Amino acid sequence: MQDVKTPVSVYAESTPNPTSMKFVASQFLLQEGSVEYPTKESAANCPLAVQLFSFTGVSSVFITSNFVTINKTPDIDWYDITNILREFIKGYIQSGEKIFIGPLEQKADLTVEHTFSSSKVESKIIEMLDEYVRPAVEGDGGAIHFKSFNEGVVTLTLKGSCSGCPSSTVTLKNGIENLLKKMIPEVTEVVAEGE
Repeated sequence: MQDVKTPVSVYAESTPNPTSMKFVASQFLLQEGSVEYPTKESAANCPLAVQLFSFTGVSSVFITSNFVTINKTPDIDWYDITNILREFIKGYIQSGEKIFIGPLEQKADLTVEHTFSSSKVESKIIEMLDEYVRPAVEGDGGAIHFKSFNEGVVTLTLKGSCSGCPSSTVTLKNGIENLLKKMIPEVTEVVAEGE
């Protein structure tokens, strides 16, 4: 008797970043954390990402929970590749092929958020990010992770569609920084890692 495969649906959703497209699947791809591959070589533990890099114009791949965010090169138009990538991702997931290989710890970037915070201020920052910021950022095809808190400055890591997005600085300063400064008086500034 043949195995009956659960039908998979995948839809494409634009993001505020014009170089990113979010592909949402009807099932979980990653149970915890997120992973970003800036190159084909960095994706050695993710056969899905390796194959996505084979498509013309794919410049990076980000995977979390139930979606894949793909960044493209400037010379390609989303109109030309969106349906091709959507169908490929759908077929790959439906085939039952493994999305990740290798040890579990290679899978995802589990940040300091998943470990014990050393201060009440850090715990409050993480709580605020989880409650007010993360859902909106994930809705836009990205991820935001707490990196550190030092002398009033909160450092965050931006991934997926947020990485390199023209509007991420505005979101960071006008949205996240204002929220954290209002709710947590110890916060004086919010910056993205690498700024």
